Amino acid sequence: MADRDRTRKRVLVTGASGFVGGAIVARLVADQRYVVRVATRRPLIDLPAPVERETIGDLGSATDWRAALANVDVVVHAAARVHVMRERASDPLLAFRQTNVEGTTRLARAAVEAGVQRLIFLSSIKVNGETTLPGRAFRADDAPAPADPYAISKHEAEAALHAVARTAALQVVIIRAPLVYGPGVKANFASLMRLVRRGVPLPFGAIHNRRTLVALDNLVDLAVTCIDHPAAANQTFLAGDSEDLSTSDLLLRLGLALGRPARLIAVPANWIEFIARSLGRRAIADRLCGSLQVDISKATSVLGWQPPVSVDVALARAASTLTSGAAR
Repeated sequence: MADRDRTRKRVLVTGASGFVGGAIVARLVADQRYVVRVATRRPLIDLPAPVERETIGDLGSATDWRAALANVDVVVHAAARVHVMRERASDPLLAFRQTNVEGTTRLARAAVEAGVQRLIFLSSIKVNGETTLPGRAFRADDAPAPADPYAISKHEAEAALHAVARTAALQVVIIRAPLVYGPGVKANFASLMRLVRRGVPLPFGAIHNRRTLVALDNLVDLAVTCIDHPAAANQTFLAGDSEDLSTSDLLLRLGLALGRPARLIAVPANWIEFIARSLGRRAIADRLCGSLQVDISKATSVLGWQPPVSVDVALARAASTLTSGAAR
């Protein structure tokens, strides 16, 4: 087994306890081309037996990466302080920078010292901005326009990675993802599924926006493609599904996936936005009524990649975990 391991690429995944990181680990373990190692803040018990494990504590400027990076070929960096709806930090930008910028920079420098060949950084489409105009999807090479502390920290982390790569042999790959959904999804997406399943009337029948989402399986497939593809080196890609949806389309297709037709009421978007602003929920209204389209053509042309899972299949997989009680 030891001889066989030396012929396989060793991949370190951070954020293995998270929604995306955990799915990446599962995919890599199932692929016999890789030896998988995870670096986690605290010891994890629920991991496949072949996975190598290192506990590193909190991400920051002083994290010791030496044991985790020993003999590693590629790092997939999925760990982050994520965007939250109810922020409790007194200085959110500082908190995001400590983990997402300083922690990522420390990892990159340690990866250079360890001789790592490539680092794949899972970023956010929010680096591009919050909304798109009709017919003007975000592109990978657009000028960044981050608006909130989370997006700013992701943009600064990307810049830090590129700065390290310019002075070393480390290849950096950036993947910016929009909202990710799939089996076990939580937060607002799970809340929408529960509302549809319960038959609650929803005021989104007149919402004709366009939004790009990305199925968990599609994002994981793109990340794994970037582990080996030579053309991925030092590139930024945008992730997304093969089609965009309006909020009303999404709810109707979720209803089909759940076996419970969505009950939609046609309320004008400006009414919803006014009510949401009055209740201090403007951000939620922006996501439900506004557009955010993503152009994935760079990934398809440079990597020859196509999203392997359709929207309806991915929604069915997400719905299956809700109906089985996994997404409560």
